[in-house]
Amino acid sequence: MRLGIDLGGTKTEIVALMPDGSEAYRTRVPTPRTEYRAILETIAGLVVGAEAALGQRGSVGVGIPGTVDRISGRVKNANTQVLNGHPIDQDLTALLGRPVRVTNDANCLAASEASDGAAAGLEVVFAVIIGTGAGGGVALKGQVWPGPNGIGGEWGHNPLPWATADELPGTPCYCGKAGCLETWISGTGFELTEGRGHKAKEIAALAQAGEAWAETALQRYEDRLARGLATVINLLDPDAIVLGGGMSNLDRLYTNVPPRLEGLIFGGGPLRTKILKNKHGDSSGVRGAAWLWPVAE
Repeated sequence: MRLGIDLGGTKTEIVALMPDGSEAYRTRVPTPRTEYRAILETIAGLVVGAEAALGQRGSVGVGIPGTVDRISGRVKNANTQVLNGHPIDQDLTALLGRPVRVTNDANCLAASEASDGAAAGLEVVFAVIIGTGAGGGVALKGQVWPGPNGIGGEWGHNPLPWATADELPGTPCYCGKAGCLETWISGTGFELTEGRGHKAKEIAALAQAGEAWAETALQRYEDRLARGLATVINLLDPDAIVLGGGMSNLDRLYTNVPPRLEGLIFGGGPLRTKILKNKHGDSSGVRGAAWLWPVAE
């Protein structure tokens, strides 16, 4: 079997996939964001628990909110900042006594949704995570394209396009710059800039109930999301963009964002890139992590 782990900003999830792709086991626990060793032990505990429950050993793939540098072997660009500078794949390999493959969580989402998810069968798929952070990944014919720098698809740390005067210079980002897309269109960014102390789900409910400020906040969010996605389409022109992460559960995005995109992409509409909700839930990337191994080992 294949074991996939999605190390998120707030939760860490594991799934066990059988050879036919069916799920045999799934559970999640809170992520200990402030201690690197605690993260390693959490992942190891999930693996041990899954294998004990199923009575067999599996290969292990892990999706993280960052990337492992090809030269140094250490994590960089992680918004769970305690990971940065550590050789997490090497440390997990030593802890679990078997090779462990690690890649960016958005790459895992892209692989999952391009394989048997919402974008199955499409050649060029851009996957977006809009949750605690804002990540992106590219799948070409179902295979992840991380790039030589390990940052393929990392749109969240480009500046917000066509920023208005009141959006400049933007909120400082953990990456050291200001005004990054992540600070606007991640779930965290949305709640900080627009939430008035409310969570995204609460804002959506208030908008549905006719609360004017909440509706205005969501319209601003949709506009910013569309501006960010327009630059992806202008550069990559993918067959589909699949949304994942907590904000992807706002169904109104799939109705309201495409018309905005038609007015933003180079040359205007009609928009032929599909904007899709992920098929496997807001933790779809955990399946892609399992598929980092082509066969169960």
